[in-house]
Amino acid sequence: MSNPIYLDYHSTTPVDRRVAEKVYDYMVNNFGNSSSIDHIFGDRTQEAIKKAKRQIADLINSSPQEIIFTSGTTESINLVIQGLQPSRIIISPVEHKAVIDTCQAMAKKGLAEIIWLKVDKKARIDFNHLEKVCSQGADLLCIMGANNEVGNIYPIEEIGKIAQKYHIPFLCDGSQAVGKIPVNFEDWGITFLTISGHKLYAPKGIGALVIRKGYRLQPLIYGGGHQNGIRSGTLNVSGIVGLGEACYLRQLEMQEDESAIALKRNHLQSLLQSKIPQLVINGDTENRLAGNLHISIPNVPNSAIIARIRHKLAISTGSACSSATVSPSHVLRAMNLSDDLIEGALRIGVGKFTRDIEIEKSADIITNAVEKIFQLTSIYDADKFTRI
Repeated sequence: MSNPIYLDYHSTTPVDRRVAEKVYDYMVNNFGNSSSIDHIFGDRTQEAIKKAKRQIADLINSSPQEIIFTSGTTESINLVIQGLQPSRIIISPVEHKAVIDTCQAMAKKGLAEIIWLKVDKKARIDFNHLEKVCSQGADLLCIMGANNEVGNIYPIEEIGKIAQKYHIPFLCDGSQAVGKIPVNFEDWGITFLTISGHKLYAPKGIGALVIRKGYRLQPLIYGGGHQNGIRSGTLNVSGIVGLGEACYLRQLEMQEDESAIALKRNHLQSLLQSKIPQLVINGDTENRLAGNLHISIPNVPNSAIIARIRHKLAISTGSACSSATVSPSHVLRAMNLSDDLIEGALRIGVGKFTRDIEIEKSADIITNAVEKIFQLTSIYDADKFTRI
């Protein structure tokens, strides 16, 4: 059996082979502990970490000194929210579960009050409401750079200006944005920015948190005082090197890659729309990630489609971070979509390694599955469905 086509790039990306070579070198050859100051092996890894910080900082326009390394965005988000200890938090209801669950856990303990922002049916932020709640004061504002389900790109520079106007620290979950769209930490008024390696062709288990100068967080992990006492523990040097190299490559190749990815996504969207006329595109189609295609097929449960294609095509019904639950997507619920659109929702993620032929095959696989389901449920209508 041939390998299935992979179109779930929002969940995770394959590691770029050039990145993997760097990671391998620092796992097998330059494997020293960066805290070992008495020999050359430690010196080499310290230099490698400094280089990785510069590579990340160059991609997002920050200072290398503002970067600490974590296991990924979930840890970084927890470190900010729990480490800052805000008593009043403004968050978007379409945020990553790491933001929502952490804030709700603090609220349940009586440590914080949550102020929910309003979003419309395309998951766009209501800026009038944002301005109003910020004017009433808060200790933290949480809005992501790009949505991990419907792919919306949010106007972070404008949001940052509002946060600065009212002197509110601004946490931006950049896991889906960094490496795909330009992000300017220094100029956009972001206070805390999270980065996940496995969303931009680096390994899993490595991430970065960028902390604006002048802000201090209480650590979640103690022991050794690593990274200025903010996040103790022996550093994942090979992962850090991989993240740095991935950021370097994204800086060089992002614009060209994302343009090519958008063309592939648009082709797939066109093929699906021509063959499934009732298909609905979710989210803000004017401002979305190049590789994102979030669709709903009314009257066709997404679980039925996944069951038919799972050995041929890898797509998802929602965020991988929520896959342990069977409840409907909180993002789609916040958008106030109808039940049939939520039940028929599918998230498709195109990436830099997606081939043109895979786009064509994926369209066939999905439309064949939909046709079979229509036939089996006795609601097939030849006038509403175009055969392949």
